[in-house]
Amino acid sequence: MFQKLRPLAPVALMLLAACGGAHKEEAAQPTEAPAASEPAPVAPMTSREASAPPMDAPTGGDAQIDFDLPAGWQAEAASGMRMAQAAIPGAKGPGQLAVFFFGPGGGGTVDANIERWIGQMTPDPGAKITRESFETKNGFRVSWVEVAGTLLPSQMGSGPDTPQPGSLLLGAVVEGPGGPWFFKATGPKETLTAEREHFLEMLRGLRTKA
Repeated sequence: MFQKLRPLAPVALMLLAACGGAHKEEAAQPTEAPAASEPAPVAPMTSREASAPPMDAPTGGDAQIDFDLPAGWQAEAASGMRMAQAAIPGAKGPGQLAVFFFGPGGGGTVDANIERWIGQMTPDPGAKITRESFETKNGFRVSWVEVAGTLLPSQMGSGPDTPQPGSLLLGAVVEGPGGPWFFKATGPKETLTAEREHFLEMLRGLRTKA
């Protein structure tokens, strides 16, 4: 019996080798790892989003000061960051007062704002730029500037559409607890010259809101 079975041994060995080889090849095949999920790309922040004020930024109604408009000045509805605005009457045409408040500590420095206002005008040849400051009886510090010349269109959209020669600009930065506040009056030179002292008197009478 052993002699009859012996010829089958090589065949059995070959089959075993073949099965073992096949098993080895199957084990050698690399298993593909599941692809890691990549985070979705984040859209870059636009300049509008980067510079947008927070939703709870204070508006003009939060300003903690009161003042009285000079006689004849006509109060107008406030808008945006303007805490107040008014029309200034004059024989050569009306002027405009705008009062801004950007929240405590907001709006930039005194020098930066005065230089910006000066830059909104092309001064008349030989015209003097007046720049002064004073303390009010209620403890506010007022720094103001006067420039006569051509009022230029504003990049902020709040100025004239075209250059306005024969204009005058009065601007004031008011410093105090909860401030600063910004007062700006523009209009025909004759109108604003006649109303200059009324503008300054309004600032001298500033008081803390009760």
